[in-house]
Amino acid sequence: MSYVKIWVHLVFSTKNRHPYLTRNIRYKLQNHIIENCKEKSIFLKAINGYTEHLHCLISIGKEQSIAKIAQLIKGESAYWINKNNLTDETFVWQDDYFAVSVSESNLEVVCSYIKNQENHHSKKSFDEEVKEFSDKYKFELRKE
Repeated sequence: MSYVKIWVHLVFSTKNRHPYLTRNIRYKLQNHIIENCKEKSIFLKAINGYTEHLHCLISIGKEQSIAKIAQLIKGESAYWINKNNLTDETFVWQDDYFAVSVSESNLEVVCSYIKNQENHHSKKSFDEEVKEFSDKYKFELRKE
């Protein structure tokens, strides 16, 4: 039997970072994603976000890839939002995402960071968070 435990912090935003994810929508969406992940055997340890983005802490299974998990979470959740008419306009996620590995020793730090997104973003914008991520992990951001 194969044993795999690879933790990934996945962050993705709404198209053009539009603030669709009001508190009410965000909580419904997070609960839906939790259930959808269970159905698709995606181990989701933490999820939270703010008006224009979500953070997920996931463990990748032996036959899963980051791209496939991101596609399953983002694609199905956008479909669900639109099917349930939760936004006035057609909802779309941004194509891109951030994904970084998380060591076992940092799981609780990352969980705490994800759980405290509302407080975090009362002090810092998502643009500032993206800049910090790109600086810390040496991502080269594209100009759109």
